[in-house]
Amino acid sequence: MEYSPLETLGYLFYAVNPNRTTYVKVEEVPNYIIEVVPWFITFLVVERFFLLLKKKPMRVNDFLGSASQGLMTEISRLVLDGWKFAAYIYIYSHWRIVTLPWDSLWTWFIALIAADFLYYWTHRASHEINLIWAAHQVHHSSEDYTLSTALRQSVLLSQLLWILYLPVALIVPPAPFLVHFQLNFIYQFWLHTELIKSIGPLEYILNTASHHRVHHGRNRYCIDKNYAGFLIIWDRMFGTFEAEKEQVVYGTVSSINTFEPLYIQFGDTVNLLKKAWSANGLRYKLSTIFKGPGWSPGKPWLGDTADIPEIQFPVKKYDPYLPFWCILYSIGHFALVPLVYIELQKYQHFIPPMVLYGAVAYLIFTLTSLGCFLEQRSYAPWLESLRCLLYVVLDYYFISCPMFSILKFEHHMIFLKIIRGLFLVSGIIWLKIFIGNWTIKISSKKLK
Repeated sequence: MEYSPLETLGYLFYAVNPNRTTYVKVEEVPNYIIEVVPWFITFLVVERFFLLLKKKPMRVNDFLGSASQGLMTEISRLVLDGWKFAAYIYIYSHWRIVTLPWDSLWTWFIALIAADFLYYWTHRASHEINLIWAAHQVHHSSEDYTLSTALRQSVLLSQLLWILYLPVALIVPPAPFLVHFQLNFIYQFWLHTELIKSIGPLEYILNTASHHRVHHGRNRYCIDKNYAGFLIIWDRMFGTFEAEKEQVVYGTVSSINTFEPLYIQFGDTVNLLKKAWSANGLRYKLSTIFKGPGWSPGKPWLGDTADIPEIQFPVKKYDPYLPFWCILYSIGHFALVPLVYIELQKYQHFIPPMVLYGAVAYLIFTLTSLGCFLEQRSYAPWLESLRCLLYVVLDYYFISCPMFSILKFEHHMIFLKIIRGLFLVSGIIWLKIFIGNWTIKISSKKLK
């Protein structure tokens, strides 16, 4: 089925034709996220233009940090996603309590409401259960609030939170649910901006940028509010709604202060497990894991909002200095990651598993190395020289494989040669810098 640019634009706002988004089998459901990537990029550029007019320059480290989290989550799905929907299909096939006609408009709307209702509760659980919050904090870790913030997603939650949606399989057919699961997720992209102030009376029904800004705030009045995905009515019904009031300050209560992707993804989970392990007695260990992130002995389940520090203005953000050449280098090398991911996603069923796993590992290594570079870590030159030279080796191996000609990558030979040269030169320069720094350190020790 062909999709016009105007139709894919509608996905961002849940403005879709039910007849065009109704399918019998899961295999027929498009990957809507891939379909809207051009619109994601377009709106990221448009937002950046308007922010520049408002004299709000882009923080490259934060932007790349957010994009890295989104890419890491999508890249991980290439090798981890198989089991998730298989469980949903199994429950629906064996234990469903009603059989809804797949082509009914009522089924389409029931799937919409069910996906949105379950999103509210899974999202609320992500804030009220410490173990899940440790993964979900990835999405809240940015101190900026732009469309790029929407890209920050958790690898762990993308794989595990799906379990909480499985009860829907007792009623809703798999294909309609998968459609609305994706559309609900895509709709939330445009909520992550400060440029849209209000959309009038629709604010009473729909989740909007204003409502979601509150959700991302670390002001006291913002904590644990506005969990909705598409419809804000769930927050109004269950007492978690809060309107936007004074200026919202974004990020987590305890700022993470890093752009290293692996630490952002898994650091809080590791720290939580360490904290639980050191807690006294089984009761406190379980409370540490399953009660709210603000809980401590003697406190309520979700903690006490009075313990949350007041915002001190002006707010200072974590923003390590980057020379201009570092910015250009980071953007240039980072831009290649989504291009490679799109090709892997397109041909993943034709690529041998070990090659796919190796490519995924290399892309994650790339994001990690660039994250260390953004923070000017002392070992960044070593990581970058290894990454660039490793690419040259993997590139040579890949081109010599029979599948290279089968997948018709030879049409991109000129582009591939340019990239190969870029990585070779980058690797040599970084290796020279690393060896030079190492030699200076050795000489310093001898002088002592």
